[in-house]
Amino acid sequence: MPTPAVRTAIFPVAGLGTRFLPATKATPKELLPVIDTPLIHYAIDEAQAAGIERMVFVSHPSKSAIERHVMDDARLRAELRSRGKAELADELREASFPEGSDEVVFTMQDQPLGLGHAVLCARDHVLPGPVAVILPDDLILGQGCIGEMVDAYRRNTPGHMVATMQVPAEETRKYGILSVTKTEGRVLRADGMVEKPEPSEAPSREAVVGRYILDASIFDDLAKQTPGAGGEIQLTDAIARGADRVGLAGLRFSGQRFDCGSKAGMLRATLHLAADDPECEAVLEEMIAAATAGTLAA
Repeated sequence: MPTPAVRTAIFPVAGLGTRFLPATKATPKELLPVIDTPLIHYAIDEAQAAGIERMVFVSHPSKSAIERHVMDDARLRAELRSRGKAELADELREASFPEGSDEVVFTMQDQPLGLGHAVLCARDHVLPGPVAVILPDDLILGQGCIGEMVDAYRRNTPGHMVATMQVPAEETRKYGILSVTKTEGRVLRADGMVEKPEPSEAPSREAVVGRYILDASIFDDLAKQTPGAGGEIQLTDAIARGADRVGLAGLRFSGQRFDCGSKAGMLRATLHLAADDPECEAVLEEMIAAATAGTLAA
């Protein structure tokens, strides 16, 4: 029996981005740019390259700017054309979804009840089969991570699949850690996950980051999930609960991951991309020269 196709991607974007206040008071974190491209664009491009047919954005009523950004704005395009900026108008059209498109759905998560609850909010809008979950503030550059996972999922049929990367032992307390039972190339068979274990208790150093492909049974498991710490419904708990029943695997993705939910991670991503941007070359050289001369402010 062929593995069902991954046709839907869920984007949990309801978080208020408190670590970036006051910048995120009016601008959602997902619209913050890395150089000149908002985080949400990277996530959408990654999903489209993987052949995703429908994107479900689980947002918050205070973050209507995301929907305005993602959807086509015919009035703005007309204004640009009237000013002789037809090329820019065409670029905006290509980067947006048309009104009424069944490729994109927005639904609301009114209360901050956790990532698991956000995924559950998308239940009525997903297409049949397994679903992808993409966290836009986990920026992964290089080969499309979710595309690599879709390919691996098609070949291995693991039930639930998570993206993983190896971290130093002292950093296991920052991540969900996969309990690996067998390694098959870049695919890691597992029997569960442990959320933020101390290094002495971590079952491996394979950290789970913001990409998932989940068997459709995840919605039933989340619906039965009791709230954990902070009253939140944890996605990792539901995945671990289903591991024995549907299977669980990790994929060591090939790209480079940046935690753009933090200021340091956003800065690292910006500098990484700036290094390949000719417009930024002179600025970086100035910074390096100043640092070398010891004149860069602490």
